Amino acid sequence: MSGHSHYATIKRQKEVKDTAKGKIFSKLGRAISIAVKTGGGIDPNTNYKLRMAVDAARSANTPKDNIDRAISRAQGGEDMQEVVYEGFGPYGIAVMVEVATDNRNRTGQEIKNLFERVGGSLGGPGSVSFNFEPKGLILIDKPQNSDEMMLKLIDLGIEDIDEGESVIETYVSQVRLHEMTEKLKEEGFKIISSELTQKPVNYQTINDVDKASKVLNFLNLLNDNGDVQKVFANLDIPENIIKSISSSS
Repeated sequence: MSGHSHYATIKRQKEVKDTAKGKIFSKLGRAISIAVKTGGGIDPNTNYKLRMAVDAARSANTPKDNIDRAISRAQGGEDMQEVVYEGFGPYGIAVMVEVATDNRNRTGQEIKNLFERVGGSLGGPGSVSFNFEPKGLILIDKPQNSDEMMLKLIDLGIEDIDEGESVIETYVSQVRLHEMTEKLKEEGFKIISSELTQKPVNYQTINDVDKASKVLNFLNLLNDNGDVQKVFANLDIPENIIKSISSSS
């Protein structure tokens, strides 16, 4: 939606900052371990979850030794579990939280506390996931002549497209994410990021600066938890609200 930002785009700015601080290396390592355990082995060519996790780690300049160690830990039986929490944040925003943890009780209580601190609540399985679809997300830098780009994307077979002010969100099936990312690179598109995601079916727009700040602060706190891998929310914020928040921070 032109003139608006979805959370998938907003959170990318925080990820860049976390990468600069080195915070993201441990999370990426856990993502690799989980991908080995749940995705079907240590070969990225046959395990697309692992391929995407390794690609994300390389994009963040994670040292090769870190990647190899994460794979070895998973092979060695590291007691790491993938858990998904669902709930409602401030103002009824639907939120899904993917974690990788060696202690479900500890992590579950920490996530529950974060929700309740802002007046939100955790729900059971399916309480909000019905409003999300598993997708592959490719963020593309938006050029001045975006009309031509949009037509080219459609010609390449990508029809699920959201146009923002400076970024274009393109969605594909998860199993085609790597293939389409490489194809877009070959066609000269400037790829900002490529990842597995949960796309909201319906978005909730927050038009107030204070309310938007509260929601974003809550989502940032979730992301800052060491066990949290990814946070998805059906949040939509107008660009002018985003700019107001950025200028005051």
